Amino acid sequence: MPASFDDIEIGQVVNLGACAVETAALQAFVGAFTPGWALDRGAPDSMVYAIWAKLDAVAATDWPQTKRLGVDALRWMRNPPVGELLRCRMTVMAKDPVGDDKGIVIAQHDLLDEAGRLVFSCLTRSVFSR
Repeated sequence: MPASFDDIEIGQVVNLGACAVETAALQAFVGAFTPGWALDRGAPDSMVYAIWAKLDAVAATDWPQTKRLGVDALRWMRNPPVGELLRCRMTVMAKDPVGDDKGIVIAQHDLLDEAGRLVFSCLTRSVFSR
């Protein structure tokens, strides 16, 4: 990711990493947060969101992002099974400078399965320093 807001380009695609749906993690998540969910149905929507949130948080650690303003237009397409490797990407859709020291970036995030099928997507609005 670029060093500042001004270096970010509309249409830029950023790889946010990958994470597998692991048996132990699925069992623990279902036990703690989605009781009654059958494990053979794959990861529940809330776990898919948690996987995306983790990949996003880890990737953004060194970015000039200072605040997440919103996560909108959430879409769940499927529940990935145990062992499925999910990869995440972010596409910059728009950006708008706000004064001399910051700007807003609007991005689409996609979580894809091993076959490249969409599992989850959302739009984010974030503040980046200039």
